[in-house]
Amino acid sequence: MKILVSADMEGATGVTWPEDVIPGASQWERCRGMFTSDVNAAVLGFFDGGADEVMINEAHATMRNLLLDKLDARAEVLTGRHKSLSMVEGVQRGDVDGIAFVGYHTGAGAEGVLAHTYLANSITGVWLNGIRASEGLLNAQVVAEYGVPVILVTGDDLTCVDAAGYAPGAVTVAVKDHVSRYAAVCRTPARTAADIRAAAKQAAGLAVRHDPVPRGPFTVEVEFDAEHLALAATVVPGAERSGERRVAYTTETMYEGIRAFKAVTTVVAAAVEEQYG
Repeated sequence: MKILVSADMEGATGVTWPEDVIPGASQWERCRGMFTSDVNAAVLGFFDGGADEVMINEAHATMRNLLLDKLDARAEVLTGRHKSLSMVEGVQRGDVDGIAFVGYHTGAGAEGVLAHTYLANSITGVWLNGIRASEGLLNAQVVAEYGVPVILVTGDDLTCVDAAGYAPGAVTVAVKDHVSRYAAVCRTPARTAADIRAAAKQAAGLAVRHDPVPRGPFTVEVEFDAEHLALAATVVPGAERSGERRVAYTTETMYEGIRAFKAVTTVVAAAVEEQYG
């Protein structure tokens, strides 16, 4: 049994504000340890549950945040950029039986600690076939094309609610309770590590690869906080204006859909001006 862990940071234990997750910022180094603790707890739990292999794909920002020397020696870590499937890189290899979303968060425009979708600002909402989409929902649709179930999700309490919509069979762990976008009631690392390890052990029993079920086509609509960003996004082939601050595109697969989304966000990030956005 091989488990893939997609490790994001905003949903990690103790993380509540931007300085906690921006590489090089004042609180990032402190929070790297708690992020690593969450991920390592999942690794330990999966091995407790019978996994033969655990691959961790770093999925936050520069994708160089985990403390490698603090992780269980049996795990392997895919760290750094750039990757074809970004946050779920590795699922396309055909040997993954289940995937865990560790440290995830809610999507742009929704309630949740550090809620966003790919870009911290600029994007105010993303919809997949008319449903407001978080990164979890987008990534769940990608891995489904490879027959891989989402078996574990950790983050704040609202992330767990979100996960029930796209992975109703997954085990969830809330490491903190949302108060506002930049505040939460947090559990201690010792407590969350124990909770995540126990949940991962349970979730290992759900790691059963199945035949992919065709689900396309997929229409992704993205809303920005400024009109010029929608204009900038239209340089991506297939992306067309669907409103004053929106673009939309349609793909037959989510493999294509997530790669197009990455292209849109990359172009838009480059179009943001320092003072006016």
